[in-house]
Amino acid sequence: MSSLPSLHHSTVHKLSAIINISHTFIHSIALALLIYYRLSSFLYPNHNKTVKPPFLPWLLTFSSELILSFLWILYQPYGWRPLSRTTFPENLPEDDKLPGLDVFVCTADPVKEPPLKVMNTVISAMALDYPPEKLSVYLSDDGGSPVTLHAIRGAWGFAKPWTGFCRRYGIKTRCPELYFSAEGDGDNGGYDDFQKDRENIKRKYEQFAQGLEKPGSACVEEDNHARLGQTHPPFVEIIHGNDFNNTEDGKVEMPLLAYVSREKRIDYPHHFKAGALNVLLRVSSIISNSPYILVLDCDMYMNDASSARQAMCFHLDQNITSSLAFVQFPQRFHNISNNDIYGAALKPVFVLKWPGIDGLRGPMLSGTCYYMKRKALYGSGQEEKGTEISELKRTFGMSNEFLKSLGKNVYKCKDIYNEKSMDTLIRETKLLASCLYEENTQWGQQEGFLYLSVVEDYFTGFTLHCKGWRSVFCNPSKPAFLGTATTNLSDTLVQGTRWTSGLLEVVFSRFCPLIYGPSRMPILQTICYQHLAFQPFYCLPVFLLATIPQLCLLNHIQLYPEVSSPWFILFSFVFISSLLKYLTDIVLAGGTTQMWWNEWRMWMIRSVTSYFYGTLNGICNFLGTKKANFTLTSKVANEEQFERYLKGKFDFQASAMILYPMVSLVILNLVSFTWGFASVIASGGWREMFGQIILSFHILIVSYPIIEGMILRSDNGKVPRSVTVPCLVLVMIYLSFGSIVLMYVK
Repeated sequence: MSSLPSLHHSTVHKLSAIINISHTFIHSIALALLIYYRLSSFLYPNHNKTVKPPFLPWLLTFSSELILSFLWILYQPYGWRPLSRTTFPENLPEDDKLPGLDVFVCTADPVKEPPLKVMNTVISAMALDYPPEKLSVYLSDDGGSPVTLHAIRGAWGFAKPWTGFCRRYGIKTRCPELYFSAEGDGDNGGYDDFQKDRENIKRKYEQFAQGLEKPGSACVEEDNHARLGQTHPPFVEIIHGNDFNNTEDGKVEMPLLAYVSREKRIDYPHHFKAGALNVLLRVSSIISNSPYILVLDCDMYMNDASSARQAMCFHLDQNITSSLAFVQFPQRFHNISNNDIYGAALKPVFVLKWPGIDGLRGPMLSGTCYYMKRKALYGSGQEEKGTEISELKRTFGMSNEFLKSLGKNVYKCKDIYNEKSMDTLIRETKLLASCLYEENTQWGQQEGFLYLSVVEDYFTGFTLHCKGWRSVFCNPSKPAFLGTATTNLSDTLVQGTRWTSGLLEVVFSRFCPLIYGPSRMPILQTICYQHLAFQPFYCLPVFLLATIPQLCLLNHIQLYPEVSSPWFILFSFVFISSLLKYLTDIVLAGGTTQMWWNEWRMWMIRSVTSYFYGTLNGICNFLGTKKANFTLTSKVANEEQFERYLKGKFDFQASAMILYPMVSLVILNLVSFTWGFASVIASGGWREMFGQIILSFHILIVSYPIIEGMILRSDNGKVPRSVTVPCLVLVMIYLSFGSIVLMYVK
């Protein structure tokens, strides 16, 4: 191993770093001057030749600017050492020397997560360009659905000819659905008989898909009963194992495939996705026990079969392997439109933030598309815990088979295929998948994926980095994975609310990155974790800046310097500098000005919806008035909504609670701009009110799709009148009450 040539290479983007650091320095000076102006204009108004504003509006506006400045400072380290990485899989050792790999795929609801899509993910994982005897695939079905079990049994039957086809012709796109769609048209083997084999395998795929669309009536009835009951016993079935002793001529060697449905009871917490992953971690440990794990969401297909080898270029590098916990790949999506009006591609994360934090000991864990070292999930490790059986059982539970696996690299999968061994194995897996197994253990506390928050990825990754582990961001030119993005406003914001609520569960705990992180990891990496954790608090300044200056405009109260003042240039610089820097980042990362504008709009919408409701949920969870919940976003495409998405039109078919904040703020700014502008023109004073007029105008321009949905559209995707009318009433109440308050604070 020591004689291996280089497996990877990293390049620091020095020019980008210099530009980012320079902008940070200049913008910081501007922010310091802005803070000086705010304080001096209130404390010494005569010195600055300004009118002293009322205390309450001044305090709220200044507070919002301070919060924005604080969050902006936390964002800066992302840009100080951006880097990219190149892998050299051809330099890896021979296949028989590669380590084992377990693939974990998670699903929960066959209605929101159609079995055909889930099986495409499973099949693509089975077809990885990796030695099949070293590969095992586990599907976690949290719904305990007979439909999903029926589907995975059928998937095994199709996977055999499909995997053989992919290996025979060197197919790179190994998800059948993607391969047979327009995205996979250019992927061919170049052989004379290729088209014949392709048509044959396509016909088999269509038969397989039809079988999933029409499962047996008994299966459907049993599935409905299981979902209504919300409880089910543990069930584990090994669909196929690596029994190579019986390999016949022409038979395709296949990886192990296992179905795992953990036990669920209403009176036992199941800890959402983290609980499912921990069950897979335990069950797989007594079957294959591979040292590395790939975690995939059920809709995240394998797009590049070589991703495992790319990840091993880092995990097998002797210079970093001892401290490397996981290799994170970006999440890419196959159903993103050119405009991406909802910002579903997550480009700010995987194009801007993750390459930056990769230069600071590595990116955060991102829920899916990562190759994890199994040992990293076992807390401080067996070596530090000692070998006392009683101590290990207090930590890991009562399973002797699991405890044995802690000292082994890999199980002999072929040994499980005699009947006696199989029965014993299944009994043990059911114990490991039971509700009671984790009682009085450290699972979810120190071992495995951690339970504190519904965003188990953020919290688990944070604790790994605090323990000294590193991570790597691998972003090859060809996407390694392709998933299904949310393509309607409702799912996008509901998903964002769930993430926000989960982040605040960490913030309001003893693991708050602001307190827990600085002494345990490098300061710049800690600041990046702090930015993501405190991101939900953008809702406060955005709400304040969308309401307070507008109310003051209608009451002729000046909050910003008059347009002829040098201080107005300062405020303009801070605002324009932020916008242009974000535009530059997006364009240099391969985006467009339209993408930048859409991302800016969605940031504002998320701030007053996802961040706002997520913050409320987080506070309620902290106070104990509400239990954490995990709402699945549907992977089933609504054709009408998807058509609007492709055309770049917002679809406002969403809960009224989601629409109320954004619609109310748009109406408020529409009123303040038109009435305030007319009033200023009629009575003078436009120099003093110009800043507030421009602010309202900017909000309206950014919010044009909402205005269009309220006034100009008549299709099903418009803003319902049942939402617009209550919002109008709410705005009138706010303006009336706010004006009365301002009369007494002037």
